[in-house]
Amino acid sequence: MSVTTPARGMRAGGHIRMRGVLRHPRTPPAAAALLSLAAAVELLLRANGDIPLPLALSLALGTTVPVAALGGGATLGRGSRSSTSGAALPASAAAMLALAPFHVLTLAGLCALLVALHQAGRHGPRLLAVLLALPFVVYAVTAASAEGAGERVMTVLVAVCAGVAAGTGIARSARDTALVNSAAERAIAETLHEHAARGERARIARELHDVVAHHISMIAVQAETARLTTAGLPTAGAERFLAIGDTARTALTEMRRLLGVLREDAGPVTPDRRPQPGLEQIGELVDEARDASAAAVRLIVEGPVRPLDPGVELSAYRIVQEALTNSRRHAPGAPVDVELHYTQDALRLRVRDNGPSPHSSDGLDAGHGLLGMRERATMVGGELRAGPARRGGFLIEATFPAPVREHAA
Repeated sequence: MSVTTPARGMRAGGHIRMRGVLRHPRTPPAAAALLSLAAAVELLLRANGDIPLPLALSLALGTTVPVAALGGGATLGRGSRSSTSGAALPASAAAMLALAPFHVLTLAGLCALLVALHQAGRHGPRLLAVLLALPFVVYAVTAASAEGAGERVMTVLVAVCAGVAAGTGIARSARDTALVNSAAERAIAETLHEHAARGERARIARELHDVVAHHISMIAVQAETARLTTAGLPTAGAERFLAIGDTARTALTEMRRLLGVLREDAGPVTPDRRPQPGLEQIGELVDEARDASAAAVRLIVEGPVRPLDPGVELSAYRIVQEALTNSRRHAPGAPVDVELHYTQDALRLRVRDNGPSPHSSDGLDAGHGLLGMRERATMVGGELRAGPARRGGFLIEATFPAPVREHAA
């Protein structure tokens, strides 16, 4: 069901857009008029004198005229929903009278009945649609032994069509409700994901601040030291060193101001004066995980180990830390392999638990699970993949750009 607001749904001339079709508010009255005219013509053509024509016309109009009050109740509001239910009641009653005692139900009346039952099932109470269709089914069963094959076929046909109309209306109502609920759930999930991502980026920025602040502080200190200790330094050179130091201090101040804004997204933070960890502490992290889980945790290192950018090392360390935590949570007691593969231009990281069954990534915490790992990898230009491993368990793979520095060759 397409739920539209007045700002989006209304068009010039009072048209309402529903599923790409323009429904004019005068459509139900026009349909009722056409069905009433068709029913009257049909009665005049087949009049046989068994029932007074005025009574037959009254029953025919009683079945078709209520169609004028039918509306898209779920779309147009509670008033239209009430009018839909109110229109379906007299239409069904008139159709039942025309069918059962007098046998003057017209084809137009049958169409009007099916439309009323369908709209009642879709926009009105579902129980009402079932109760309105039930008399036709009961009459078809009780009239199974009636004389005349034509009457039996007619009653069965009306009962089947009435049940199908009510059933399809109820099914569409259930589907429309499910679509609306699904859209609302997706919107809520996207909002929660956005807030979690914002908070996670703030936490990552806070950690990287320590690394960047250290380098900027070193620039300021070295510029000041060079200005004061370099013998015979020209005046222009001293001014440049002084400008470098001032620029570094200004950058550090602006970065701290930005960090203060980011802390609003990250929430309250407990001060931590310890230096940010890197890959040198991976061994200690693996030992702690082995002691905490009482499971086999192996560290496998391939390639020549070399120092990397502090941001890359911090991100890799945090990803391993989170992966080990998730392994203990979702696959307790399962062996875990942590692999670091140094290549000429990248660092490849793999963390795989060997649990009996892979835990779903949906179960990881949205704030500190896969979302945080991906944010950390993206922050330093890397990428991360996670999912069930081929031979069981869960696998997390991350790749970080780590070209060999010329001075380290």
